[in-house]
Amino acid sequence: MRRVSGAFLMGWLVLGRPGDVGGQAVPTIPQLFHSSHRCVACHTQIAAPDGQDVSIGFQWRSSMMGNSGRDPYWMAAVRRETLDHPSAAAALEDKCTVCHLPMARTLSVAMGVAPQAFVHFPGLGGGDLLTELGRDGVSCSVCHQIRNEGLGSREGFTGGYRIDLKTPMGNRPVFGPFQVDAGRRRVMASASDMVPEGVPFVQTSELCASCHTLFTHALDPQGNVVGELPEQTPYLEWLESSYRGEKTCQACHMPEVLLPVPVSGVLPLERTGVSRHQFMGGNFLLPLILNKHREELGVEALSQDLEATSRAALDNLATETAALEFTRLSVANGVVEVGVRVMNLAGHKLPTGYPSRRVWLHLVVKDGEGRVLFESGALRPDGAIVGNDNDEDPSRFEPHYTRIVEPGQVQIYEDIMVDYAGRVTTGLLAGARYIKDNRLLPRGFRKETASPEVAVHGEAARDSDFVGGEDVVLYAIPVGTGRPSLRVTAELWYQPIGYRWAENLGGYDTLESARFLEYFRGVAARSAALLARLETGI
Repeated sequence: MRRVSGAFLMGWLVLGRPGDVGGQAVPTIPQLFHSSHRCVACHTQIAAPDGQDVSIGFQWRSSMMGNSGRDPYWMAAVRRETLDHPSAAAALEDKCTVCHLPMARTLSVAMGVAPQAFVHFPGLGGGDLLTELGRDGVSCSVCHQIRNEGLGSREGFTGGYRIDLKTPMGNRPVFGPFQVDAGRRRVMASASDMVPEGVPFVQTSELCASCHTLFTHALDPQGNVVGELPEQTPYLEWLESSYRGEKTCQACHMPEVLLPVPVSGVLPLERTGVSRHQFMGGNFLLPLILNKHREELGVEALSQDLEATSRAALDNLATETAALEFTRLSVANGVVEVGVRVMNLAGHKLPTGYPSRRVWLHLVVKDGEGRVLFESGALRPDGAIVGNDNDEDPSRFEPHYTRIVEPGQVQIYEDIMVDYAGRVTTGLLAGARYIKDNRLLPRGFRKETASPEVAVHGEAARDSDFVGGEDVVLYAIPVGTGRPSLRVTAELWYQPIGYRWAENLGGYDTLESARFLEYFRGVAARSAALLARLETGI
């Protein structure tokens, strides 16, 4: 099937008429999606008993799901990959739009049109239907149309969700967790052209796994496949944890409103177990960037809603993610020994998801006058970690430590990729394997028996204190004798986009790279979140 223009595509889809391309008949494809405006119109004006606005439409609109199509970091990363691997550019844009522009991509593939990441980027693209759907990112009518076929299986990963491509509007089912009575079914069908159907699988982790389990194929400079990398695997990590039988992804990332509330402001009917649609995660930074640059990125969410989304993420990170505990505090012969236990409270590795994320320990020892005697892991205003080899030199990386004895050693929980030649890289399609993965394991995770896709790599694999749910680090710090009192502070910090993952974009002369680097540098001093803190005297 030959490609057709976006303008022709818009008329074809909206009117549902067959086309003719080069003398060949093009079959009619039913309209598959509506933009979120259809859904938001009714799924608003919802308040919890305490007065908090829990409107599904407003919460989604300020979430990363609602802004996945206008994420400037994603766009810069995709552009970089197409320049690094030009022979795979078309396949890259196809694969990278599966989960960031799912509606536009699904329609494009259904009609033989090559999916495009840049043409339909909000703020840059035109005004056709694909751009409108791309602007919506991961929207209502894509998640709620995913069918229960292949979910949780290898074929369902890496954007392997399945959407009905045949049923016309008016009869298309949309799936939700609640059974809907006949009257409300008619109202929703009239307003959206879709028929609600109550099913249990929309509240399972397997649904989320479709896009949040992603494998990439590593390429050499000639474009040959030289390996496969588990780029992000929170679902597979969850399967290896104790949380598998306790909590789903939605339980933490879409927590239920505690008391009954309606799901719609039209014909409201209170229901128990309504899930919030803020999609609570670790990305507090992008909402700040989207808000600051809202006009050039075509952001539709209200400023106060983006601020609330960022604050909610920060609050969640500070209360539900990790904990610290001192296991040893002693001074002998002028050496302070501090043992720090770092505990992962999440149901997957910490951090998880996209490999730009990192968590690290910041430890400070001061004397009785407040003078710093030792410091490891301080954050610089530009977003780099003092002492981190990778931030100083992109070809190196900081190893996993069991014992730290000098300020230049920093315990950083992260995954580090290398290419086919063993060189450290932040290029996803260059990444052939992990040389380091010491991200904190969830409770119940057994690194000795874990599947290769979620294995521990590097020194952490041999660290007996690095186990499911925790890691213990010992600091041995020479401070000299004759100090009557000392103050020890331990902090655990997190960055959704590490310094090197942003700065490596500086080598690419593209609009997307330059734009994001400018954005990142503007918020670098606020690019990290505090997860846990301890302070005590010795």
